[in-house]
Amino acid sequence: MNRFRIAATLAVFVVSSAATSAVAQKTPAVGAMNDVLYGAAYYNEYMPADLQPGRLDKDIALMKAADITVVRMGESTWSLWEPEDGKFEYAWMDRVVDAMGKAGIKVIMGTPTYSIPTWMYHEHPEMLARPLGGAQTFYGMRQNMDTDNPTFRFYAQRVIRNMVEHYKNNPNVIGWQIDNETSSYGASNNDVFTGFVDHLKQKFGTTDNLNKAWFLNYWGEDVNGWENMPPRDGTISTSYKLEWTRWSQMRVTNFLAWQAALVREYRGPNQFVTQDFGGAMRRDVNEFEVSKSLDVVANNPYHATQDHFDGQNQAEQGDYSRSLKHMNYLVTETNAQTTDWSSSYQYPPYDGQLRLDVYTHLSSGANMVEYWHWASIHAGQETYWKGVLSHDLEPNRAYAEVSKTAHELKRIGPQLVNLKIKNDVAILYSVDSANGLDFMPFASEPRQGWAMGRTTADYSTLVHQLHRALFNANVGADFVFPTATAADLSQYKLIVVPPLYIADDALLTRLSDYVKGGGHMLMCFKSGFANENSAVRWVMAPGPLREAAGFSYQEFSNLEKPLALKDDPFKLGDENKVSHWAEFLKLEHAKPLAFYDHPFFGQWPAITRNEFGSGTLTYEGTLLTDKLQEQVVLAALADAHIAANPNTLPAPIREKSGVNGKGNTLHYFINYSSEKQSFTYNQQAGTDLLTGKSIGAAQSVDIAPWDLVIVEEVK
Repeated sequence: MNRFRIAATLAVFVVSSAATSAVAQKTPAVGAMNDVLYGAAYYNEYMPADLQPGRLDKDIALMKAADITVVRMGESTWSLWEPEDGKFEYAWMDRVVDAMGKAGIKVIMGTPTYSIPTWMYHEHPEMLARPLGGAQTFYGMRQNMDTDNPTFRFYAQRVIRNMVEHYKNNPNVIGWQIDNETSSYGASNNDVFTGFVDHLKQKFGTTDNLNKAWFLNYWGEDVNGWENMPPRDGTISTSYKLEWTRWSQMRVTNFLAWQAALVREYRGPNQFVTQDFGGAMRRDVNEFEVSKSLDVVANNPYHATQDHFDGQNQAEQGDYSRSLKHMNYLVTETNAQTTDWSSSYQYPPYDGQLRLDVYTHLSSGANMVEYWHWASIHAGQETYWKGVLSHDLEPNRAYAEVSKTAHELKRIGPQLVNLKIKNDVAILYSVDSANGLDFMPFASEPRQGWAMGRTTADYSTLVHQLHRALFNANVGADFVFPTATAADLSQYKLIVVPPLYIADDALLTRLSDYVKGGGHMLMCFKSGFANENSAVRWVMAPGPLREAAGFSYQEFSNLEKPLALKDDPFKLGDENKVSHWAEFLKLEHAKPLAFYDHPFFGQWPAITRNEFGSGTLTYEGTLLTDKLQEQVVLAALADAHIAANPNTLPAPIREKSGVNGKGNTLHYFINYSSEKQSFTYNQQAGTDLLTGKSIGAAQSVDIAPWDLVIVEEVK
């Protein structure tokens, strides 16, 4: 197609799309579904040729027998939607959608923009993403395009518009997934860089302001004129690197907002818009900003299996997903059998774990669970990322367990859907701090010569550790974000803060005011150290947090090897250790909770607690072991008057509670172990939804291995 025609058509489209998207359109009520949706991604087009087309009927029969209620389709095969430039074909998918409709199975359709067809690459190789450093680009891998490229945008808007118009009146298509696990793909193409410079102009106004904010006189790198702006490839400026990550996030946000607006322009009135995050908390995606363009959040939380299946990762991903819009969310992909892009990580779930995984997601507020995928693929990169059916396509152990779960959900789904969860604890997540610490890691393997060592602990390490400590205490958690207002923070009794390395003064002031006003906070090392431009503050650390924290410091040290805490204050034996980092905290108002057991480091406390106003701030100046972290979290919960493990449950049992769509309180008790567990039920009397049996207050309850009890309280 003529490139001038593409550019002209795209320009007209952008103007018309912006105008129509400004008109409010009714949003489908996806936040309150009538039942739990349960199913899998389905790709009939991936079936071996000699099985076409009869395989569809067999799959539909198996799905109906198993009570599958939803499938996700269409996002992976642009080459079939548009086999030639401008030639669109729908018959191959229409027969699948029609068959699903006749079977009563709903469809979520995906826009196929994450993997471009060969003809498009051949005509426009310039749309492939240029990696930092300018390495050669190749076709063959998915998600390898520059999503800002105007030619790509032209083709993307055309296929989206045609698809959505085609299915907008199909009552079986209930929603649209825009793109798939979208990120920035590391693109640094000329148009990406040009957009970045325009962003800098808007944010800083002049290069003089930029030079001052980024301290570019270091090594004489002042930018004297925007035309002299150097590319990102070789920069040593941490400020530049941080702003580039923000630009990468903005590109993802803008691309998905653009797609969402397109779909809304052409969709049917009852079709929702979602995006499936490829696992939450990715460094180049700002899920909080993206979620503003979505009707409902979706996520793809994969997890460990067998003896490593404990529900914590699913809970963390679910808590994060639920917090993005403070509403229920969808699981668009999760483990069916085994995963990995090779055959070296094949660990199928134990009996009961597939079923338990579903209820784990529902207990965190999911309204849908789908597997990736229905049937295992017979060739290609994901051959061993197996579906519900194995390569023989016959009913198997996984199918039997999926069927059992689906039959249960058909019976009790209306009591489980739309679970509302109210938590007293929130974790403050900062993607800026995650990226800032990636540029200046605090924990690495020993360097070889001048080569940097591999990072061994980072921001994510602390996020996971803190969430796990709360999870093990049977205390639910939400997530909040750096834009949280004072009113947002005040909803919680305890705010848990992983290393808040990057923050502006306004955020730190809000956190201090939260404590002063009666809130309780648990905060990790390096918090308050650098400003919003990744420049170290030129005041005594921890900057605006100093009064609330009750200490200051000027020095810090890496720890060559783990150190014990003096006198083992939490009685943990071998787990009484800290590692990697130590801040030399000088007490001003804070009280020490633990000191290093060391002739030099022992003059400074490792953990402090300060009463400030009517609240408290507990601070960790070092990295704790998991068991030590659990004890500090328990102490912070006690400060906030939050009961940990209120039912004194055995260690493998996790409790999650909420109020269902009918206004009744639900309690999930989930046994993540291969052993039978018993506990005393200490909540209001109710009914186990799975068995129909009554459970009274103070009654002893047994839970089989990899099983659960769901109690709905009697009003």
